Amino acid sequence: MKKSFIALAVLAASGVASAQSSVTLYGIVDVWFGSTKTDTLVGNQAVGTRQTKVDSGGVDESRFGLKGSEDLGGGLKANFVLEQGFSLDTGTAGASNDYFGTKSAATTFSRQAYVGFSGGFGEAKIGKIATAYDDISGVTRPAFNSALSPDSNVWVSHSAYTWNPSNTLYYVTPSMSGFSAAASYSFGENKTAANDAGAVISANVTYTAGPVYAGLAYQVQESTHNDLAAEFTRLNGSYDFGVAKLLAGYGHVKNPGSVTGKVDEYEIGVDFPVSSALTLSGGYAHSKTTEVAGSSDTKRDGYSLAASYALSKRTYLYGGVQASKQKQDNMPDVKGDLYAVGIHHVF
Repeated sequence: MKKSFIALAVLAASGVASAQSSVTLYGIVDVWFGSTKTDTLVGNQAVGTRQTKVDSGGVDESRFGLKGSEDLGGGLKANFVLEQGFSLDTGTAGASNDYFGTKSAATTFSRQAYVGFSGGFGEAKIGKIATAYDDISGVTRPAFNSALSPDSNVWVSHSAYTWNPSNTLYYVTPSMSGFSAAASYSFGENKTAANDAGAVISANVTYTAGPVYAGLAYQVQESTHNDLAAEFTRLNGSYDFGVAKLLAGYGHVKNPGSVTGKVDEYEIGVDFPVSSALTLSGGYAHSKTTEVAGSSDTKRDGYSLAASYALSKRTYLYGGVQASKQKQDNMPDVKGDLYAVGIHHVF
């Protein structure tokens, strides 16, 4: 009888422990089939190349990960995330995109790897983490924040900023009357006798209430020569009328790619839910790069129209078209387009 009571006590204790902590395997698989055309300047002529392809990550980079939390009591939790990206079309691991070093396919967790705490104070994390700027970067992109978005191959900031640097401290406040804020600081750890260490410093403020969303973010990427630091500013907003959601974004970049100059960008778009399963989305994007003295400005325009169709809560189909054009004085126009259909599944 005593042994039975002991066994029941052990089982009860293990049940409490499992209720207080959890580990989840999760992921996204996203692949598309389509055709892309890209112009290349050969002398003073634009030569186009069309490619039919299967590619990974039309909407989201395919990934898998482990995440978990432990209830420490008093509303305090310990949390962790370990996340690896991969290409669904080839099966290869995603390369680590680190501002402080070269991309490496050997990185075990190329997307994120962090541990931290959350509670009434908000959440604090440490490790390899998406920056505060990245939190709002794609929130109001038309065409589902995808390769089909109008700013693809148009906005410089999407390809120039580093979204998940290493050696990062991150903090986000709880929401207060719709407002919240976040900040992150990433240490370069690359100081030498001749050069200072680089850093990535980022912050955002967001407001969400009913149909209204607004977000403002700033990120500076200091090099070992800080006079060439790249600076990114992003302002996003949306308003949901029910029958449609209006989307808008503005970006300003200083010294993109550590080259003296500036870029101004904007886009507008709309999400239109046709039914509970079908949503149409599209928009227009523009950017202007002002180069150093003596160089002509570069202007880019992009258009897109896309659709998504939900097959279930975890699976949807998507497809559409995106086209872009680049103009520069005394140079031929450089054009590109993408026609694609894909499938997106969450597990």
